Amino acid sequence: MLMAVLLSGCGEQYLVLDPKGPIGESQKDLIYFSTILCLVIVVPVLILTGFIVWRYRDKKGNNAPYQPNWNHSTKLEIIWWSIPIVIIAILAIVTVKYTYELEPSKPIVSAKAPVTIEVTSLDWKWLFTYPEEGISTVNYLQIPEGTPIQFRLTSDTAMNSFWIPQLGGQIYTMSGMAMTLYLQADEIGNYYGSGANFTGEHFAQMTFNVKATSEDDYKAWVQEVKTTAPALTQEGFEKLTEPSVETVQSFSSFPEGLFQKVVMQYIGEGGSAHHHGGSAATEEDSSKGHEDMDMSDMDMKDMDGMDMNHDQESSTNEHSH
Repeated sequence: MLMAVLLSGCGEQYLVLDPKGPIGESQKDLIYFSTILCLVIVVPVLILTGFIVWRYRDKKGNNAPYQPNWNHSTKLEIIWWSIPIVIIAILAIVTVKYTYELEPSKPIVSAKAPVTIEVTSLDWKWLFTYPEEGISTVNYLQIPEGTPIQFRLTSDTAMNSFWIPQLGGQIYTMSGMAMTLYLQADEIGNYYGSGANFTGEHFAQMTFNVKATSEDDYKAWVQEVKTTAPALTQEGFEKLTEPSVETVQSFSSFPEGLFQKVVMQYIGEGGSAHHHGGSAATEEDSSKGHEDMDMSDMDMKDMDGMDMNHDQESSTNEHSH
């Protein structure tokens, strides 16, 4: 309640505390819980600080008793040490529990199979490729509501941060790394997405809209993009990599293995690439966290089999639908 009052003037920026998915909801609960526990310590301390300064201030005619001889009080020592220790212990236990449950690459439990979307941060735009659908978009996401979304993320250039505040916390995109993040929208609507990491001149314009629709509308949108949008060629992608600000774009196809090539482009022979999250989507694998995998002896097919599981089966040389 206190937090809601304090943030009431934030208007549309009041997004983190208005989640629309299970991950965002859990993170909001953790924020509230941690804040309330901290206030249990902070509020009494602030009140006592003000009271003591006022009560024992030095002024003419001060009637406060002069007590130069201090005595030890075991009872008070126990009170003001035990309460913070207990609260810190509770915070630690709860935080560890939430940290494990909200590990970014941990799949969301659902009866529906996740939709995979590959995310590439560019200067200063976002490229989204849908390997299962064979389409791609720039600065725009459309997802089915009530369905887990498996984001695989990397960066073509500087490190950035992918963030949809109402669906969950941010995760970094980094060159030479493939990160994994699961999110889900439980309500139909439009959600604000952005790059949360400063990356230069047009960083503030690196935003995108996330449209959550019914599954039927999502399939209809995919079909529309396949039949009406142009193809994203390799030349077109290289054009996108040039520093610029772009409007919303859709493509009916994209070059084969584009995401993997972006991940591996800065890794020389004998080098290794980091992969966050497991080989796709098993909970067992996701618990491994960051893995340093030597890919020097792998070609793209090896990587596909290890990391890109089901979605790569649907990829074709040039997705044309």
